[in-house]
Amino acid sequence: MNRAWELGTGLVLTALAGYVDALGFVRLGGLYLSFMSGNTTQFAVSLGEANGGKALLPFLLVAAFLAGAIAGSVLAILMPRRWATPGVLAFEGLLVAGALAAGLGLPEAGLASFALAMAMGAQNAVLANVRGFRAGTTFVTGALFGFGHKIAQALTRTGAPFGWIGDGAVWLSLLAGAWFGTLAYDAFTLYALIPPAAVATSLAAITAVLIARAGPSEKALT
Repeated sequence: MNRAWELGTGLVLTALAGYVDALGFVRLGGLYLSFMSGNTTQFAVSLGEANGGKALLPFLLVAAFLAGAIAGSVLAILMPRRWATPGVLAFEGLLVAGALAAGLGLPEAGLASFALAMAMGAQNAVLANVRGFRAGTTFVTGALFGFGHKIAQALTRTGAPFGWIGDGAVWLSLLAGAWFGTLAYDAFTLYALIPPAAVATSLAAITAVLIARAGPSEKALT
């Protein structure tokens, strides 16, 4: 598994996180499915306003994300190292497909949102150890700071002239994914979950094939 594939997968998954986050933001009226800093702030504000009912949903989304992160990480740890990435990606794809099924079958239960938050938590286990890529594909605030910092280094000639490209690409990937997610939800509502399920599952299959062809010496992404 070469470096270009690792980084390309990271950008695709960042776009996927933006896509899913946009669906959640529109459907849940301002809450998120991958951006847990925003949900944590809203949870704290609701607690400060003594509004327990309003605090419940952001808290449950944070808990679902945490559960997904734990499950994805445990899966990556217990599986043979070279198969960890396709295993976690397949798990993510199943969670997104399950969210679609739950949303269509039991729309009033709100289970789709929690399954998607779990999927985004699990996704972060995929590239947690990829050198040079931020350890969570949904943590774009740090990438945005890195983008600005490296531009400053380039302008002052204290760093690489094009070192900012990677962090800029991460931010643009999230932006593009969120834009497409908004358009998809407006056009297809819950059926907009089909593309992220397909992307995660396809990446799992392609990665598994590449690893199998490379032989037992090939290192996995995580």
